[in-house]
Amino acid sequence: MKKIIFAMAILAGIDTTAQSQVAVKHIQSEKSPIATGVWAGDTLYLSGQLANPVTPADAAKGTPAVYGDTKAQAFSIFTKIQALLKEQGLDMKDVVKMTVFLTGDPANGGKLDFAGLQASYIQFFGTKDQPNKPARSAMQVAALVAPTALVEIEVIAVKGK
Repeated sequence: MKKIIFAMAILAGIDTTAQSQVAVKHIQSEKSPIATGVWAGDTLYLSGQLANPVTPADAAKGTPAVYGDTKAQAFSIFTKIQALLKEQGLDMKDVVKMTVFLTGDPANGGKLDFAGLQASYIQFFGTKDQPNKPARSAMQVAALVAPTALVEIEVIAVKGK
């Protein structure tokens, strides 16, 4: 039976010797325990990104960093993702899938601010200059790794041919 299946595969032109290999490249630094992203062929998987502070911490004054509300954090993250993509020769138009993790905002009574996320999202996707919109999932989570984080976003981008 195996010989018959093998013969049919050969007649059908199927390569029975090996699967095609995909080049994998990790974008990482010694400072971080995870890769910023991983290329698998023409597909870039970016790790979840958190916002940069709107106002950095001031150790001399003893003030903590301020990260802003959901809208501000989402805008910061989209800007960071855009820069990471650019470093890899890609743009927001190349994003095919996005996963968004949201927490409730304590300043908003612990309520989820999806409208704040969306207000920043539409500045990067579905615009006149960049009409492409990725497939997207968004979910509320109990907490994110950084206690000040209200949003974390990961994307998958594909280099077009």
